[in-house]
Parts: sequence; C-alpha cells; structure tokens
Amino acid sequence: MTVLFRLDATAADVAARFAARAGDDPWAGGHVAPGSFAPVVTSGREFVAGPRPASEPPRRVVPRLWGVPPPPGVPHDGRGGVLTVRNPDSPFWIGNLRNSEFRCLVPATSIMAWGRADPAGGSRRQHWLDCGDQAIFALAGVWVDSEVPAFALLTCAANAAWKAIGQERMPVILPPSEGAAHIWLRAEWRRAEALIAPSPSSMIQETGGR
Repeated sequence: MTVLFRLDATAADVAARFAARAGDDPWAGGHVAPGSFAPVVTSGREFVAGPRPASEPPRRVVPRLWGVPPPPGVPHDGRGGVLTVRNPDSPFWIGNLRNSEFRCLVPATSIMAWGRADPAGGSRRQHWLDCGDQAIFALAGVWVDSEVPAFALLTCAANAAWKAIGQERMPVILPPSEGAAHIWLRAEWRRAEALIAPSPSSMIQETGGR
C-alpha cells in the first residue's frame, strides 16, 4: 500500500488549485513520509462548537501529520500512526467520516507503491504513479483531532494499473472536477461515500524512480 507520496508544489500552488487559502503553511514541495507533516485542504470550523452554518466556509490549506494514533488497546510501537482507511464503516472512522468537517483533500503529484518481489533476489521495486490528467490531484483523506491533528488516506480496491504492479488496494484519487472536491468536503456521507472507488486506469501513468 502507499507508504510515500510527493507533492512537488508549494502551499500557494495547492491553494490556487483547490480554491483555498494558503495561510501560513510553509510547505515548499517534496516527499511526504509517514509521521511527517503535509498540507491538506479542509472546509471545516475546527475547534468551533455548535451547528454548522448553511453557508460554505472558505477552504484552508493547513498542515496535518500523516498517521492517526491507533485505537486504545491496539499494539503500537510509537513510531507512526494508522496511515490508511481500509474499512470506512469501522467504528474508529465512521464518526469522523460522517462529519464532513473532518474530511479533507490530500494534495499529491505522485504516489509510490511497492511492486512484486523479484523471484530471484526477493527485492521489490518502487513504482511512482501519477495522474495524466492532473498535475496536482487530490487524495481522499480524513483527519482526527488528536494531540497533534493527523490524517489518514482512504483506500479502495485497486484498478488494473495498480494490480499490474502487484497491489490489491490503492488510495482513493478523487475526480478532477470541482464537484467531486465539494462533495468530499461538504456533502452528507451517502454522497461522499460514493467517491470511494478506483480511478480509471487510463488516467494512471508511471513516472519512473524519484
């Protein structure tokens, strides 16, 4: 599964792509690894109680840690959190996913996935994949208001391109339309959940090593 991705764009570039406010996010581009911070796009009112207003608040680019602290009682080595959501109906995730203020867009320019092990030596090659129709694309994410606000990536069954390199699951890559971004950030869960689906294989291309 995804253990590394790149965002070769600044926070200002991300803000322009997703009609958001960059604020003070210092992101200048580069790798995003587990346990590191990355810019995400939210449309919520974090730390503000009460009913959500009907009008849409401005989107914001904010830093979040990749890796959500695991549920209580789950063995944990303290070096990283839960990176991906395999079962969105899990009690651990569903409360935040149903509350759209905790759903976020995770911008990326390419994603790394490990290929099959070489039968001869057992080594595995890194495959870097991107979206041919989007220079900066959005991964579907959910964040958790823990001691340090953190996010995880939604996953789905792999499409043909990801299966070809030996993966059974892939991150949810949202369609490029503004409508898809709006649904993930603002719509009720039934509509947002429909976006958890493999992206077309024709839009996925390998970029080579990084």
